[in-house]
Order: sequence, then C-alpha cells, then structure tokens
Amino acid sequence: MKNKKILSVLILSLLFISTVFAQTVVERSDKPYIAKTVILHTNDVHGALEGYAYIPALRSQFEELGANVFVVDAGDYSQGTTYVSTSRGLNAVTMMNAAGYDLATLGNHEFDYGYEQLQSNLNRANFMVLCNDVLDADFNTLFYPAVVVDCGYGLKIGFVGVETPETWTKVNPALIKGLHFLSGNDFYQVSQESIDTLKAQGANIIIGLTHLGVNSSSEPYTSYDLYANTNGFDLLLDGHSHTVMEEGPHGEPIQSTGTAFKYIGVVVVDNLTKKIESHYLISTEALEKDLEKDPETLSVAQNLINIVKEEYGQVFATSQVELNGNRDPGNRTQETNLGDLITDAMKWYITKDGDSLTVPAENVVAITNGGGIRAGITTGDVTKNDVNMVLPFGNTVTVIYVTGAELLEALEASTYATPVASGAFPQVSGIRFTVDTSVGYDANLTTYPNSVYYGPASIRRVSIQDINGQPFDVNARYAVITNNFISAGGDTYYVFGNAVDQFDTGLPLDEVIMLYVQEELGGVIGQQYANTEGRITVI
Repeated sequence: MKNKKILSVLILSLLFISTVFAQTVVERSDKPYIAKTVILHTNDVHGALEGYAYIPALRSQFEELGANVFVVDAGDYSQGTTYVSTSRGLNAVTMMNAAGYDLATLGNHEFDYGYEQLQSNLNRANFMVLCNDVLDADFNTLFYPAVVVDCGYGLKIGFVGVETPETWTKVNPALIKGLHFLSGNDFYQVSQESIDTLKAQGANIIIGLTHLGVNSSSEPYTSYDLYANTNGFDLLLDGHSHTVMEEGPHGEPIQSTGTAFKYIGVVVVDNLTKKIESHYLISTEALEKDLEKDPETLSVAQNLINIVKEEYGQVFATSQVELNGNRDPGNRTQETNLGDLITDAMKWYITKDGDSLTVPAENVVAITNGGGIRAGITTGDVTKNDVNMVLPFGNTVTVIYVTGAELLEALEASTYATPVASGAFPQVSGIRFTVDTSVGYDANLTTYPNSVYYGPASIRRVSIQDINGQPFDVNARYAVITNNFISAGGDTYYVFGNAVDQFDTGLPLDEVIMLYVQEELGGVIGQQYANTEGRITVI
C-alpha cells in the first residue's frame, strides 16, 4: 500500500474542508491524532465494490497520524448490484474482509436471500456483527447485541447494533419464517438494556450502529424515534433511508453517508477527555482526486466484478426508450413505463399458453411492488446485467387467487403513504385505479400480524375503474400474477399472503422480463413504452 505523509496532512487540513460540510481544521503536526480514536463508517453500500478500496487507504492515513482506527458499517451491503446479488451476498462479506471492517450491523437486505444464507455468509466474516432486536423462534437473541471496545488511555466505546423492524415485511416472509423483529415498546427497551449493560461494563461513549433511517414512512422506528425513546446514545451511525446527514432532522446526533460510498463518515474521539471531538462526512468524489485506493482491495473487487461481467454482460436486446428506475418521484410514487413493462411481462408469461389459470382472461391482473425495482434501463443495448440490476432479488413469478374485495384492500394498504414514497407502491397491468390522497388513510388500530403496517379499516382512498376494460366486481374471483415476495405477504400485502389458492412458477422475474422482450417484443423495447398508459391516477 503506498501512503504519502504530505498527502495525509493535506487530507486532514484541506480536503475535508472541500466537502459540502464545514470541517474543523486540525493543527498541523507529525502526529496530531495521538491519543485519539477515529471511527470510519459506511452504510447502504449496496454492491459498490470498488468503493471498499477507499477504506484501507483512509485508515492508513489516520494511523500514520497517530490515530487508533475502527471501521464499521450500518447495514445493506448484501444487495444492490449483480456483483453481490449473484453470490447471494457473499461477495459483500469478501470485500468487507478485504477492506478490514471491525464491526457491522444488519440491514433489511441482509435477509433477502434467507436467514440460512445470511448465516453462511457471516460464518466467513472477519468482522463482528451486532444486532439486538432480531430473535429466533424461541425469542433468543441471534447476534451479539452490543460490544465494548477498549481504545486505550482508559477510553471504552460501546457499540449497539439495531435493525429496522420493517425487515419483517421488507423481506420475503417465507425466507425469514420463525424470526422475530422487535417492535413497539420492546424495540426501544432492548436498546435501553444494551446501553445500560455497556455503561455497567465501563463504556464512556455509546454509539449506535442503526439501520433505521429518517423517512417519515418508517415512523415510529426511525433513528430519531430511537434516540428520543432511549437515554444514553452519544451518536447514531445510521442507514436505511440513504440520507446524507451530519445530524438528524431535529438536530439529533445522527450521521449517515448516503449510499454506494457517496461519502465516508468520520468520528473523532479524544481518548483523554473521553468525548466525541467531531464527526463529519468525506466526499469520495474529493478523495478520488487525492487519495490512491488500496491496490490489494481494489484487485479483490475487480476480480469479483470481472467474473460477474463475463456471465451477465451479453447483449440480448435494445431499448429505444429510457425506462424509469427512479424511486421518488418514480416507482414508489406513481406509474412508470418500467413498471408497465415489468407487469406486462409477468401477465404475458402466465397467460401466453392460455390454459394455466382458472379464471377468464379478463379477470387476470399483474402487480409488483415499486420497491423491488432498483434501477432503470437507458436507451441502446440491454444486457442480462441491466435487467438483473433492475430486479436483483431473485424473486420468482407467482399466482394467487383473491376476491375483488381482497384486491381492493391490497391496493388501499399498499398506497397508504402516497404521495410519500413507499416500497409497497404497486406497479400494475390489467388494472386502472385511482388514489385520492386528499382523503386520509383509515388505518386499523393494530398492525397486521407479524408486521409494522396497519391494514385499512375502510376503503377510502382507492377506487378501481376497470379490470382489463371490464367493470370491477368486489365479489368476483381474480388471478393476481405477482412475485413471491408479495404473495408471501411482504410489505403491505398481508391479504395476499393469506390467499390459500396460489402457486409459484419457480421462474425468476428477471428471466421472465428477458423472455418477454425477446419473444413478444422481438428484442426491441420500442415506443409503446415511451410513456405510461394511465393505469394509475394519483389525485
């Protein structure tokens, strides 16, 4: 690893100031960080493998200046690009080992491939995983809730790991069956118990590694909710909402680096005063100009990337239009042309042979959750990798049979947050419906079972104009073509999870899209998808 001492001083005195955040200038000296502990932190890396090479390089810079350095992560490293999803998250662990991480908590996406796969991945981790609010079927803690780190000079820092309770419905329920994600007062209480235990063990400073976020749709389980309902956290290093922040929305001590190594977080602790001296974010765009990435870590990343590119880089189609992969405004707030394409493909695949369903063709619809659409597709050549980036979860196409009343409940529940973005927002084919956001969502008094979401006490916001051009009937029987995340009751789709009559085709959703484009569209995504079709109206 090549390090430059002159560059070290430059980074700490000038480069940090060049970011969008004001920094405290450190007096220049050969070892200005003696008797200081530096915590480097990341969150929501989501498969940006090459970014890991910044970590050892930056760590080395601080160590040369005398600091004791720890590297931590606040979750969602196992999913996001084909470079990690094709290995079911293992490549992320490989990269974190190479970069020298010390501690991490879990994000909801760590569970995307099931708990058994997560266990297998973490068995190969050289870092400790902290998470206090995920329990097994017998309500035993599955991971270390917290840990005390001796930093020297009498300083002890306690770290607490906290996972979002939304994982219960953000992940395919069939893959996490038997697990419990604490909610309600239990969610706050377990963190307070962790704090109290760490203080009893002599911790001078308590830092939370939290995967909670600050989106209002995550209330009451945001990081600012956790801070308000506990006593003793000195700082929360947060993830989940992809927010770039050095403090919470109400001035809380919460820091988050965005996503995909947009920033790297720094926390400086004075070991002698046993206080957090400063915390701030470093722009990796600025680092790119002045800091050489660690070549060994970069080599590991490039090898993994090359393996995936070789398999997934083949061109199978072209697109004449740009397909919208945005979150907000986009697939989590409104109809998109990419949502239309995906659901059209699902509907086509199940109905193309004409004899696989037990309802008439006019009673067949397709629904997928906007939160499952993770990227867009640009004009030009389209590769398998492009489609897998859009749909990285490996979900399979399923069919469930429901009544019109159940279909209406699912649409009402999944648009509860509209116009605020929600991963549950439905992209559809074969349905025209309207959401009236001027009317409040009429939530039940209690959540759906094993969920943080409240079902509708009444249908007030959603009205269905037609199903495949025919009048909607609350008493009719409909076939809903969807993915196995939704059919298992994921997100707000509890009513679908309860459907007794359903089956799983076993074919991955991304492969269905490719078949549709090749066989039905002749390998060209054309002008028919240039715009949306008015399937969803948001008032």
